[in-house]
Amino acid sequence: MNAFIAAVLEKKTILVANEGRLLKKSFLGIAILTMAFQTNSFGEMIRSSLVDAYLQVSVFVGFTLFIFIGLDSLTKFNISYILNKTKKYHVAISSLLGALPGCGGAIVVVTQYIQGRISFGSLVAVLTATMGDAAFLLLAIEPITGLLIFTLGATAGSISGYIVDKIHNENYLQGNSKLKIEFEKISTTFVSKFNFFWTIIFLPGFVIGLFLAFQVDIDQILNIPGNLSIAHTIGALGAIMCIFMWSLNPLSDFQCSTDRNRNVLSRVVDTTNFVTTWVICGFLTFEIFIYFTEYDLKAFFEVWLPVVPLIAILFGFLPGCGPQIVVTTFYLSGSIPLSAEIGNAISNDGDALFPAIALAPKAAIVATLYSAIPAILFAYGYMFLFE
Repeated sequence: MNAFIAAVLEKKTILVANEGRLLKKSFLGIAILTMAFQTNSFGEMIRSSLVDAYLQVSVFVGFTLFIFIGLDSLTKFNISYILNKTKKYHVAISSLLGALPGCGGAIVVVTQYIQGRISFGSLVAVLTATMGDAAFLLLAIEPITGLLIFTLGATAGSISGYIVDKIHNENYLQGNSKLKIEFEKISTTFVSKFNFFWTIIFLPGFVIGLFLAFQVDIDQILNIPGNLSIAHTIGALGAIMCIFMWSLNPLSDFQCSTDRNRNVLSRVVDTTNFVTTWVICGFLTFEIFIYFTEYDLKAFFEVWLPVVPLIAILFGFLPGCGPQIVVTTFYLSGSIPLSAEIGNAISNDGDALFPAIALAPKAAIVATLYSAIPAILFAYGYMFLFE
């Protein structure tokens, strides 16, 4: 009996469960849609924000996800195998894996550390370089800026990792557990039935988004009557569909994008819905504040410019990708400077922080605090040199 208990304690398992998650998501989705269906000027403002979020952001995020998730599904890249064969270069490889869009690479590195296979410096490196799902948003809208931040993240991660390994021994705060990540055994969900309709809206939405990006009025080209707008209709339908599907999806946002047992379309659709909902939250935070206060948030950030990067860095400490997508949305809307986005990108750990907190909380906290140092240096360095 004692041997059985010891074996159970030795083999730890992370089960991505849906307990309480669906209720929270549903509440947020209902709140947004309730505001959108108001018939007054407030409702019109909400609907306009939803349309802008979908046509200016979501369609390009979806297109980017088709590329990255499609490549991931085709290549079946085995990160664990690569790490086992390249022990001398773990810090550099961990930084590169962290810099990749999404959280999949970072999650694997974190679990490798927990099992005692890589150094603490590698953990610091990957958490420093990781931007999470916010990277898809940035890459879709400003690819050059995205590549710049990926480069800065990988550089900061590598330097930090090697320095940390010099300060501490490689086994610092390390466990040695047999660890397995199990996803919920759900290959298709109720909302997967709407993937076809989602795609039917996405295809014209992407085309309209391209026209809008080049400042071309597609309604005028198609001679749409003045009181109608195909762009507004597609944008509203797309945004509502994304919120509806995300709110009723029982899977975690992490599983939606990284579980390779699910088909490519479902992974792309579910991840796009997640990013879209949080982008809409970012849009609405800005617009609702202005609507009720008539205060220019951008002017506020300009007055408090010296502390804006620090606030963005502190936001980066929050686990998960949702808050970081909001910060990136603020950057893309011109509300905060690039230095703040750089600081947030380096300090945030995305979903990779969840397994670290669950199984190695002290290491997770120390590694996150270490990532704040390069975040401050790079953010304020960029501010003083270029802003």
